[in-house]
Amino acid sequence: MRIRVQVIIESDQEATPTHVEEIACFERGPLSPETLGLRLSEAKQMLAGVQQVMTAQQVEDYVEQQRQCPHCQHSLVCKGHHQIGLRTLFGKLTLTSPRLYTCSCQPQEKRSWSPVAALFSERSTPELLRQEVRWASLLSYGVTVKLLGDLLPMEHQLSTSTVSRHVHQVAERLEGELGDEHPSFIEGCPAQWYELPEPDAPLTVSLDGGYVHARSPESRKDGSFEVIVGKSTTGEGVTTSFGMVSGYDSKPRRRLFEVLQAQGMQMNQAVTFLTDGGDTVRELTEGLNPLAEHILDWFHITMRITVLNQMAKGVPVQDKGEGFEKELERVKWFLWHGNVYKALQVLEDLEWDIDVEASCEAQKLARTLHEFEHYIRTNRSSIP
Repeated sequence: MRIRVQVIIESDQEATPTHVEEIACFERGPLSPETLGLRLSEAKQMLAGVQQVMTAQQVEDYVEQQRQCPHCQHSLVCKGHHQIGLRTLFGKLTLTSPRLYTCSCQPQEKRSWSPVAALFSERSTPELLRQEVRWASLLSYGVTVKLLGDLLPMEHQLSTSTVSRHVHQVAERLEGELGDEHPSFIEGCPAQWYELPEPDAPLTVSLDGGYVHARSPESRKDGSFEVIVGKSTTGEGVTTSFGMVSGYDSKPRRRLFEVLQAQGMQMNQAVTFLTDGGDTVRELTEGLNPLAEHILDWFHITMRITVLNQMAKGVPVQDKGEGFEKELERVKWFLWHGNVYKALQVLEDLEWDIDVEASCEAQKLARTLHEFEHYIRTNRSSIP
């Protein structure tokens, strides 16, 4: 069996095809699991062939349109031809780019220009850049290059340095499109919010912060930076992830606001922020929505209680007081049920029971317990 694949191009003005070209021919023997359908190499060959034929005709039609002066409709004089390279998802193209002189019908200095080169100034199609940036955000640059090369007809077209450069270019472009930062993004008044359409289900936004070591730190302190990441979830379960570097990002609140806006947030819609209670994360969520509710993520409470229990195992009973672990369980129970007042009372009693002069372990336990008590007291309004 022989299968021929052709590209047939039809003009908008003519019913008959203007261009017919065979791009691939496949041969198959008896049917088997190995011979069924297309192979990856054949699919890549066919995609590359279709791309070559399509783009050649598209560029030819575009150049013909540009050859006429838009003012007097006379044909422009061609100075010469040159070729430009264009990277696409389906292979690298070599496009013929003529240079045309400007028309003398207009009072301007005579010069030449290339319509094709002006149209493809970046030399990479937006779809290619999108896929590069998308996969580079999930995988390493090296794996991204290999993945795209394995699945698409673009062997030897990309390198890790090219992907890295494109990621930075796209990031800078997106940063330039981001609006200005404001102390508050709440607009209107309650009377205006009442007139808004019925909002969707509440948005749930989870945020967390952590420190990451830089690649080439001059010192341990200078080599770390705080990263804040989060995920916004709609009532239908649609999620959007985001991230930023605290202290470096000049528009952190604007960035988060744009994420919420893209998910359809209205000023009369409830938004629940789940955070770790850190100052940087708390400040980030201020002034975004008048109906926002801030809740301290239970995971961060239990994590600190677990650390205290582990530290208490290394402290003798006479140094930490009787029933230390049992009292911590009471604190956990009170916090789970929203009784912050009783939880703080128990924590204060535990602090008094620890003999800080007994050992270094007791001192560390007392210091960690005090930090936990301060953490709960600071975030008491976010514990429902």
